[in-house]
Amino acid sequence: MSEAAIKAEGLTRHYGERVALEDVSFELPAGSTLAVFGANGAGKTTLLRVLCTLLRPHDGGLQVLGHDLPREAHAVRGRIGLLGHDPLVYRDLTARENLSFTARLYGEPKQQIAQTVDAMLERVELDGRADEPVRNFSKGMLQRLAAARALLPEPELLLLDEPRANLDPGAALVLDPFIGPAADRTRVIVTHDVEYGLAQADLVLGLNLGRAEWFAPAAEVTSDQVRRLYK
Repeated sequence: MSEAAIKAEGLTRHYGERVALEDVSFELPAGSTLAVFGANGAGKTTLLRVLCTLLRPHDGGLQVLGHDLPREAHAVRGRIGLLGHDPLVYRDLTARENLSFTARLYGEPKQQIAQTVDAMLERVELDGRADEPVRNFSKGMLQRLAAARALLPEPELLLLDEPRANLDPGAALVLDPFIGPAADRTRVIVTHDVEYGLAQADLVLGLNLGRAEWFAPAAEVTSDQVRRLYK
């Protein structure tokens, strides 16, 4: 079995008295894909935020890419790409300016930033709109720009929160080589799309009110079993 990219043991996170994650444990081998299902409020997005170091767990153990979190968060931040359903881009900046800013944050050598940004804009088919303020972009274009930002550091681990949100079929095809199975990265996908999630996954985690209902190989999980999480 491959080395674990993520190892969570008894992971717990709460907001005041409300528990968002409680005693969640799973292990994801490097190069594998985990699909996370659950109704709204199940803890899915909180899990992603803990994995990408935006939130600190209150209890339990967590290793990501061989480092203990949150103690060694600095060692993994540049190796993780997060694509959320909210693009979180600077809408008064152009697409090129957004990616150039991100490249500087990741420490890209100054002389290489322009080349790296141009290549990424071409990959997501935004090179023709590179110098336009993104406030003029459609939701699908904003999602493609957010994907470009997440992919900019060539991350080993991709955290995807409803990655196909706002994408028409053509735009989804544009991104699939970079965020889909062919990307050859470890992935965690949060989605309500049962068939899509099961088709993408090697392993599946079902969350209910912050607790793991089950963690199993995708081949052993049925769509009906997933849908019961939403009832």
